[in-house]
Amino acid sequence: MGRRRVSNQPIRISAGAFILNAGVGKLSAEEETAKRLHGMAKTSFPFFENVPPEQFAKGLAIAECALGAALLVPIVPDRLAGLALTPFAGGLLWMYWKTDAMHQPNSLRPTQMGTALAKDVWLLGIGLTLLATGRRRGSSSRA
Repeated sequence: MGRRRVSNQPIRISAGAFILNAGVGKLSAEEETAKRLHGMAKTSFPFFENVPPEQFAKGLAIAECALGAALLVPIVPDRLAGLALTPFAGGLLWMYWKTDAMHQPNSLRPTQMGTALAKDVWLLGIGLTLLATGRRRGSSSRA
């Protein structure tokens, strides 16, 4: 097992703690919260239409907890953490773009309502950074 990039630890800790906290919060999501989460998701990802809201919320919570933990645990390689974080963040940004009320017409600029999702662009940046700076298997570059 090779050395890890110490310089990536702050971004992994900040993203991991944020995502893990979001997941833990959703583990006990009430019916209204589950319906709201499901409604936003199925608008952007129609394949979630047939998933019951409570099941969707529980699955999302588990996925967020797992992703947050993977980012926080230093034995998970940067590239693997980035490989998990990048599509997650991309999904959040896709949901932002597909929900008209989240951004101004014909613009990427968020509305007041969309700011909460638009800020997740930082997660995409972290995921891409982990992918770009994580060492490939067998690489001998120094951290």
